Amino acid sequence: MEGILRWSLVTAIAPVAWGTNYFVTHEYLPDDRPLYGAAIRALPAGLLLLAVCRRRPHGAWWWKSLVLGALNMGAFFALIYLSAQLLPTSIASAVMATSPVVLMLLAWALVAERPRALPLAGAVIGIAGVSLMLLTGATAMSGLGVLASVSAMLLSSLGYVLAKRWGGEVDVLASTSWQLVAGGLLLLPAAVVVEGAPPPLDTGAVLAFLYVTVVATALAFAAWFAGLRHLPAATVGLIGLLNPVTGVLLGVALAGETLTARQITGLAMVLTGILIGQPLLGPLLRPLLARSRRRAATARARRPAEGLPRPD
Repeated sequence: MEGILRWSLVTAIAPVAWGTNYFVTHEYLPDDRPLYGAAIRALPAGLLLLAVCRRRPHGAWWWKSLVLGALNMGAFFALIYLSAQLLPTSIASAVMATSPVVLMLLAWALVAERPRALPLAGAVIGIAGVSLMLLTGATAMSGLGVLASVSAMLLSSLGYVLAKRWGGEVDVLASTSWQLVAGGLLLLPAAVVVEGAPPPLDTGAVLAFLYVTVVATALAFAAWFAGLRHLPAATVGLIGLLNPVTGVLLGVALAGETLTARQITGLAMVLTGILIGQPLLGPLLRPLLARSRRRAATARARRPAEGLPRPD
């Protein structure tokens, strides 16, 4: 149990760091060079982790790194930037919040992790909470933006499950560094072709990129893939719902925003959904659910007998 708690806390570093990334990117980074932003985020982070682990890909990991780098970094970062340009943050975050269910289904198909009732219930509650917290009214939606957001969610979910399936072959830092380097190398030529010259960076932007590279990318992805190595994909997916929670709370703490009753209710639902799906609570909740089912079965069994006419 201590190991599960430890790896759950390690995994939580990732969505919390990604939640802070929204604020840093919006406030300090240029918004007209999304591909350069993604490449500058991925490639230095991968090189940093590569310098730490000092291991190069070998054998099948040359093409596996390319596949995972394209799914988890290259295509994902580019599509996320595109959806951020075309959709309100609330819509994009709500789409990404459905990833726990997709992760569960893909993990069932690819790594034989059968979805369980409690994580599924937690995912439903968590998705409803994110929707309640973020979708506060009618907003204009771009069909291309929705397609980009859904594609980012599907591709990254597939990449995460493949990383889990192949992860036992090498250590976490090595596989994470190879993915980031591959994703960055795929993004860089696309940035040059589409966006031309790199954007000029002032001191604030350089410091912001340093934070995004070290904390929100290198550290975050290493923690995320470590969680996938040691925890069920369903659990990791639910912990990922801390991403929009962090974004909302950061808006309150740093931007002076005020939480409405609707957002507080949604926040409570998200946290409840995350807790329900944790393996630590399974042994505690299963006896209660079993007792509830026995009581319901007993009540159903008594009902016909109570309806029979009594003999005189």
